[in-house]
Amino acid sequence: MARVCIVDDKEVMRSSLTDILTAQGHEVTAFADPRHALGGIAPVQYEVIVSDLKMPEMDGIELLRQLRNRGVETPFILMTAYASVPTAVEAMKQGAFDYIQKPFEADQIALVVDRAVTMGRLRGENEALRATVRDLEGPAELVGSGRALRLVRTQIDRIARSQATVLIQGESGTGKELVARAIHAASLRSGGPMMCVNCAALSPTLLESELFGHERGAFTGADKLRKGRFELASGGTLLLDEISEVPLPVQAKLLRVLQEREFERVGSSATLRTDVRVIATTNRDLGDWVARRRFREDLFFRVSVLPLTLPPLRERREDVPELAAHFLRRIALREGREPKVLTPAAVGLLQTYHWPGNVRELQNICERAVVLCQDEQIDAGLIEPWLSAEPRLENGARPMRPGHLMEDMERALIEQTLLRFNGHREKTAKALGIGVRTLGMKLKAWREEAAAAAAATPTAPAGESELQRRAG
Repeated sequence: MARVCIVDDKEVMRSSLTDILTAQGHEVTAFADPRHALGGIAPVQYEVIVSDLKMPEMDGIELLRQLRNRGVETPFILMTAYASVPTAVEAMKQGAFDYIQKPFEADQIALVVDRAVTMGRLRGENEALRATVRDLEGPAELVGSGRALRLVRTQIDRIARSQATVLIQGESGTGKELVARAIHAASLRSGGPMMCVNCAALSPTLLESELFGHERGAFTGADKLRKGRFELASGGTLLLDEISEVPLPVQAKLLRVLQEREFERVGSSATLRTDVRVIATTNRDLGDWVARRRFREDLFFRVSVLPLTLPPLRERREDVPELAAHFLRRIALREGREPKVLTPAAVGLLQTYHWPGNVRELQNICERAVVLCQDEQIDAGLIEPWLSAEPRLENGARPMRPGHLMEDMERALIEQTLLRFNGHREKTAKALGIGVRTLGMKLKAWREEAAAAAAATPTAPAGESELQRRAG
């Protein structure tokens, strides 16, 4: 049995549907006026809504649109004697579950309603399961009681009260996105959406479309209208992750929307307004990026109204034991294992490590330890081989020190830049100020050198890195 709502201005249809669905064991409520239905339908009051399309005061699609705007996600079935492809498409775009053409047999409508009930209940069960998992794991949180993190928490509290743009800076793995979410959760916008765009992962065209949306036919592959994140996140927060990688042409449009709160979709001249708070993150020195003409100075001032810098883990080593214990508990719970603890020697080892990968690296090591440790306690001997022997740069590349040969320093710089761009040749060459062909020739020479060394010494480890293979 399910609770079904019928909306139809014709009494004969209301009575007929009520009889059919009541005979199926459903509890039916009928409305003749869609405006009355709109006021009488609560988010979880009914399991299915069946509505006529053509009604004098408000059509079925408008009723569906207004219900969705009010947060009513109940499966919605539209009935009409005037079926057409555009109408069906619009109904599905607004979130209708199904579309049935009059006249129909009693078993047809009964079958569609049963399917809608099943889908709605499965969706509810899935959401309840996700909520249970969230409750078990607990929300992501800033862990640590050291002075550096206490200062960050104080800054978060102050920043959250403002509507100004925030720039979060810090090395990779320090928790910039986590801090951004903490700011959103503590702000007056916490009831609105929070959306994230990885600016480094998209080409200029796709990034512009992702941010501002596009009209159908705006470019090759744009087969339908798409709303951008500035439109979808209105009333909430938009996180621009790695804002330093936004191309200069897109930076100009980004500056305008931050200043004027208005923009146009790609391929459109219609101006749209938005109410979004922007939080930007970067692991670069944006001031240096401005000096190198890679980032607009006016945009830099606009995004850094409220700057916040996160300390690397090596500068807050006192938080390492607390962080490790936190990760071990959460990972053991997720994996369905008994919680494990670190021996004093393991804790000491972790506290003296330089953590090039910061908190993210610590979390990965804890996860590996939970899976591979066969004892109740995790000893230093297990985790020591997983820690790199010498300090690395923040992205894992080999450091360049005085006294190295020039070609070694050049190779280290290229490797570092390739790592930054995940092996992408064009982006790497542009960042280094060299041609793609020049970069390719150098990579080829290193591969040939590594192959010759491997042939001469079959037991020696290959000199070509995984990153070089990806770039090649």
